[in-house]
Amino acid sequence: MSKIYQKRNIIAIDLKSFFASCECLERNIDGNKNALVVCDPTKKGSITLAISPYLKSLGVKGRTRVYDLPKNIKIIKVPPRMGLYNKKSKEVIKVYEEFISKEDMHIYSIDEVFLDVTNYLSLYQKSDYELANDILNRIKEKTGLTAAAGIGPNILLAKVCMDIESKNNVNNIAAWGFDDVTTKLWKLEPLSKMWGIGSRMEKKLNNLKLFTIGDIARYNRLVLKEKFGVLGEKLWLHANGIDLTNISELNKPPKNESISHSQVLYKDYDEENIPLIIKEMIERLTRRLRSMKKKSSIIGFNIDYSKAVGGGFSHTVKIDRHTKDTGEIFEVCLNIFDKYYKFLPIRKVSIYLAGLTNDVGVQLDLFKPLEETLLKDKTNDVIDSIKDKYGTNSLLKASSLLSDSTVIARNKKNGIEKY
Repeated sequence: MSKIYQKRNIIAIDLKSFFASCECLERNIDGNKNALVVCDPTKKGSITLAISPYLKSLGVKGRTRVYDLPKNIKIIKVPPRMGLYNKKSKEVIKVYEEFISKEDMHIYSIDEVFLDVTNYLSLYQKSDYELANDILNRIKEKTGLTAAAGIGPNILLAKVCMDIESKNNVNNIAAWGFDDVTTKLWKLEPLSKMWGIGSRMEKKLNNLKLFTIGDIARYNRLVLKEKFGVLGEKLWLHANGIDLTNISELNKPPKNESISHSQVLYKDYDEENIPLIIKEMIERLTRRLRSMKKKSSIIGFNIDYSKAVGGGFSHTVKIDRHTKDTGEIFEVCLNIFDKYYKFLPIRKVSIYLAGLTNDVGVQLDLFKPLEETLLKDKTNDVIDSIKDKYGTNSLLKASSLLSDSTVIARNKKNGIEKY
């Protein structure tokens, strides 16, 4: 059997309505019978960060404006408390450690985890389904939280199965195999229901007349890679149920030479205006790469939320070739952002590029004409030379004049003439 189809026993677990459930437990109320929302109660236009299962049963969406909440019922509005949520999350992690070692566990977010239980089934003399059920019961017993589990032969299918099916089952468990790819995965629409496809990517794919996951799976793989780079090929693989990622790779920290850039923002940002900041930071990093005559194959991306809520996320992606292309790195960072962002106010962004190698010659790309690559490199060299001679603010993009941009102000404040 090829590496692509080597079956693992992966369990993806999500703590249902996590923030809201933590608040209900603290108040000793039943989230299935009471309406509670986690939000900024001082702002009517704020978006709810979490809602109790009772509100979900009434058809209220998890992300909704406070002023759109039902008016005919009593709703408990509470501000987010990341300290409490981190404490409860650590309690749940201790439960996982009762069953498997840390090496076979990947903490995906504060309320989600991937467990590779392949080597534990013979030890416990249980199926992956039975083991998942034991873990969910122990979480409920030890923490009071309700969890859902998806089981699959790889991380992708376990995660999508959990998102789509398990939360609607009575026991909160579902399992998908490779046979379910064409019958279940391919039917998913809109595309943003699929793990890893955000609203921005969904629009781009819709413009190609791709509206279901099956449409992507049947689309030309080479065309997707030409249009979206490494992300396009990954989309095609995922649409066909293929995921080569293993938990040991996800847990391995990069040890190579790296460069990084962090920025503490002067105001709260969100999903609407943060892409501009991310793009500006990557442009600065790729300029450094060019000056060092290096390329990168490992991209790390970190978001810190404002102090009022705390927390954030940090994840790393290894791409299959070295690059110094701003657009390609930007797409990877946006993909990470779309996967992990919890709709909380953002106050710090950090990006690092690792896996550096010398930029010698031109790496041929079957999907881009050589002339296009050479022209882009020459253009970047000219821009760099102008900035080196006349200062970083001597040549700016129109987007740098927008109110949300920080480039001009930060360059002036720091007296940056090089980096």
